[in-house]
This record gives sequence, C-alpha cells and structure tokens, in this order.
Amino acid sequence: MSIAAPEAAPLVEVRGLKMHFPITEGVVVSRKIGEVKAVDGVDLTIRRGETLGLVGESGCGKTTMGRCILRLEKPTEGAIFYDGTDIASLGRKSLVALRRRIQVIFQDPYSSLNPRQKVGSILSEPMKVHGIEPDAARRDQRVRELLSLCGLDPNFADRYPHEMSGGQRQRVGIARALAVDPEFIVCDEAVSALDVSIQAQIINLLEDLREKFKLTYLFIAHDLSVVRHLCQRIAVMYLGHVVEMAECDELFDNPLHPYTRALLAAVPVPDPTIEALRTIQPLSGEVPSPINPPPGCVFHPRCPIAVADCQRTAPALRELRPGHWVACSQVG
Repeated sequence: MSIAAPEAAPLVEVRGLKMHFPITEGVVVSRKIGEVKAVDGVDLTIRRGETLGLVGESGCGKTTMGRCILRLEKPTEGAIFYDGTDIASLGRKSLVALRRRIQVIFQDPYSSLNPRQKVGSILSEPMKVHGIEPDAARRDQRVRELLSLCGLDPNFADRYPHEMSGGQRQRVGIARALAVDPEFIVCDEAVSALDVSIQAQIINLLEDLREKFKLTYLFIAHDLSVVRHLCQRIAVMYLGHVVEMAECDELFDNPLHPYTRALLAAVPVPDPTIEALRTIQPLSGEVPSPINPPPGCVFHPRCPIAVADCQRTAPALRELRPGHWVACSQVG
C-alpha cells in the first residue's frame, strides 16, 4: 500500500520496504541461522519541499530506513521511488548521478569527518568527484562561501576537524552536504550529539537552508521536541514498522496509536506544577528482538488495549482522518 500526497507527486515514495540482515555462524563455511528484521514492510512518502520527521526508540529501524533511501544499503525487498525512478534496484554506476541529488548529515560530527583532511579539502572533494567545479580557485571560493553560509568563519577552511568544537564540526558536515547542490538530505540524528544550546542553532540553520534552497529533509530523531519544531509531518516507527503518520500538530494534539501516546506521555513538561500532577503509566515489558518479532501486531505484547486478534493479524496502515494514518485495529 502506498500513501500519496494528494496535492503533488511525492519526491520519495517507499513501498513495502524490507531490510533483513542475515545472521551467520561458522568461520570456514558460514551458514545462515536467522535474520535481523530491521525494516519489515514500510510504506512512506516524502513530499517535495517538506521535512518529514522519523521518530521512535533506539533499534526501531530509523537509521536503517534512512540508509536504504540513501542506497547505502541495498534493500532485501520493496521499492524506493525517487522522483519517479525506482532506485532500490539500481546498480553502482547508475547510483553515481543520484549521489549528487541525495546527501546525508551524519549523527556524530566527531567520526564523520576525515581527521587527516583540512576542512577546505573535505568540502572541495565532493565538488571535484562530481565535476561540479573543475577550477581549483573557484572551488576554494565556493568552500569559503559554504562555510559562511553555515555560520562559520571562511578561514576555517585551513583548520583540521580536531581544532573545532562539536557544533562547528556539524556545521562543516552540513556544508559538505550542500557542496553538490542536492535537493534531498537525510539528517540522521543530526543534533543528538550536540549540547542543547547548539542544537537550537543547528535546527534553525537547517530550517533557513531548507527555505533558501527549497530542500527536502528526512529528519531522523528520537527527541520529539526537536521534531515538532522542524518538521511538517511525522512518521512513528516501532520494531521495523511505521505505526502512525500525520501532520505534526495533528499527531501531537490527537495521537491515535497507543505507542505514539506512550512516547508523547514520556516527554517532560517544562512547568513543574503541571509535571507534578501528571500520572505517567510506562509501557510494560521490553522491546521484542527484531530477530524474532512477535506475530500479528508487533506492539501487542506491550499494548494496553490489545485483544486476542492482535496476536494473529498484523494491522494495515489505514487513513482514519485526512492525512492521518494509523496501524492499529483497535482505534477508529
């Protein structure tokens, strides 16, 4: 099942995406003994010019989902349409042109930059590889423009990454993503490794860049307050499945899936008086292993409203309200 935006064709459309990693044993002769179902049948759309937030707890498949869309991983099954072209089955040579249109900002600004290269070299290398600016002097000028655009002193081009703070390194990561003039950027926990004050600066920078260059973002995060500030729509993942998707305000004001409600209930309230009066009922049990997910609805072992049928039938993602999709047979 695909979920299409009614007003325009989506830039990215994912249909039935699965990413299963094999588990093997043996050294000389290895054999498959199981598989990790990191992403297990996801339908998703990302409209041109929007920021889609992808949220969920650690291990739910968010990053794997992003890596599949980037084609850093070849999906086990399913289709990924980018601007109408199925990129899930493209070969290595066919992906080269795609790399210029799709970029990524990684989570860790400490490990995502080459410590042996100066910042100027880090930013100019993508332009050189894709043949965007063959002239070295113009590349250097473009590097300084990118640094200035991302709130850094152009002279930082002569620095090594270890001479910069975490926030400055992440700005370099953003500048590197912009170096090839992309139209779609996957932000994989792009602010989670930064101090809270720096997070706000980076979020505002990403928003300004989206408006200036008409960018489209997939923003992967676990901090719901960050997602609410930046995203137009939100998709909630649990154990390899999208369980709810809606416009940002609609999801926060009217969460329908029990898991989404539990996530929102766990967010602290800034007002200590209101926080003291709240009654939080944490979910029971532990997150099942993606190696052996439960049958039927994957959330049923922890769901407060589960019935017997939830153990047998996996609910489909259905539109209960305009633009509000939920995978739960007990709400409606």
